[in-house]
Amino acid sequence: MRLRSLLFAPANRPDLVEKFPRYPADLFVIDLEDGTPEPERDAARRALPALVAHLRRGGFERRLLVRVNQPRSPRFEPDVAAAASCAADGVMIPKLESEDDLRRAGALLEAAPGAPRGVIGLVETAAGIVNVEALARAGPPLWALAFGAEDLVTELGGRRTAEGVEVLYARSRLVLAAKAARIGALDQVVVDIRDAERFRRDAAFGRQLGYDGKMCLLPRQVELANEIFSPAPDEIERSRRLLAAFEEGRRAGRGVIEFEGTMIDEPLVRRARAILELASEDAPGGA
Repeated sequence: MRLRSLLFAPANRPDLVEKFPRYPADLFVIDLEDGTPEPERDAARRALPALVAHLRRGGFERRLLVRVNQPRSPRFEPDVAAAASCAADGVMIPKLESEDDLRRAGALLEAAPGAPRGVIGLVETAAGIVNVEALARAGPPLWALAFGAEDLVTELGGRRTAEGVEVLYARSRLVLAAKAARIGALDQVVVDIRDAERFRRDAAFGRQLGYDGKMCLLPRQVELANEIFSPAPDEIERSRRLLAAFEEGRRAGRGVIEFEGTMIDEPLVRRARAILELASEDAPGGA
């Protein structure tokens, strides 16, 4: 499953949700939580099945989730049940902190027609980060973990900076936990929505850390995320040359080769193969 970009739209704004088919995001989220004003969340939940049905009738087949309210909210279980009752593919759980949060959501999703469905867990509290390894290992229906920097910094009483050093430990810990558990990892949002260069820098750093993609607040951010989390043409060509040189060296009985000034062994070969696999997914007819 590609995770390069995830685009949000508020559940109380059907005009924005209905624009989803225009955009090339890998994942789409209808937001019953922060994106929808508190007084309108119950009405937005009631309207959710009709909104999703309208999208699906229009031919929208891409992966669609619902961000529910956090597990300690009285809205959590009704939100998950509403998402499970319609043609959504799963839920995003904000402020995920415990395996019990996942079990509760999983039970509601499994009981719905058309199961199984998936969960993306948004980890954005101190308790969630401290427990992130256990969350990542909790297993199905968890598809991926996502890192939420803004709520975390607010809880910690820290200050947000352009460099992001204040969240580097937590950001790194989440991606390590996700990769150790072999699930996906989605990087933090960039709230400076008009600063494309900041988004580029932040997304590029997230990719360097190992994230699979980025949560996006605007369609323009989706385009940038897809570009940054896809292999560049020079990466693809170098990977092809590297694999060809490695195969030639292996036929000559060498497990380690020098390639364009770099010593190449199995870990770098695996990295090159992964780049070509991603490139094949981007090609016409790819997954």
